[in-house]
Amino acid sequence: MPMPVKFSKTDIPGMLLVEVGCVGDDRGFFSEVYSEAVWRDAGFEERFVQDNLSLSAKGTLRGMHYQLEPHGLGKLVRVVRGSIFDVGVDLRKGSPAFGKWVGRTLSAENRLALWLPVGLAHGFLALEDDTLAYYKSTGHHTPEAERSLSYFDPEVGIAWPCRPTIVSPKDAQAPTIERAEHNFEFKAQA
Repeated sequence: MPMPVKFSKTDIPGMLLVEVGCVGDDRGFFSEVYSEAVWRDAGFEERFVQDNLSLSAKGTLRGMHYQLEPHGLGKLVRVVRGSIFDVGVDLRKGSPAFGKWVGRTLSAENRLALWLPVGLAHGFLALEDDTLAYYKSTGHHTPEAERSLSYFDPEVGIAWPCRPTIVSPKDAQAPTIERAEHNFEFKAQA
């Protein structure tokens, strides 16, 4: 029996909060976290080609990452263990939300996921030790197309729930939105 999926819009066009069905009993629970047929019937047309798993200590910041076109990545992000504050920043020229951010707490407990379409910088802050974040992507990792956006850019103004304590040199030195290279165009949904 397919389990229901619910997509809720966010303040960034195309970025969705995703809730999937779950059944539980005294053994625990079962959840069908992704079913191509069920999601397609609900209006989700994207195809995934790569899955990624990330282990992070509390306070680790990963992001804000994206890949230039034609190597852009859409990402479906969820947490298997622990919790993260997951963020997307709209970098699509012509978007009514250009430069805006949306963040949500994703955890193993709440079982929520975020869908971030191509054209968004993505990052997260681990809120617990040994946090496992799992995400599906619509494209393959392409190192020469990788770019980063400053996670503390005052113009974007991401309100992280706590101060990141572990940040890679690449992420610490990422440019602001004014200086960052991006080549995404906003395409309004019909």
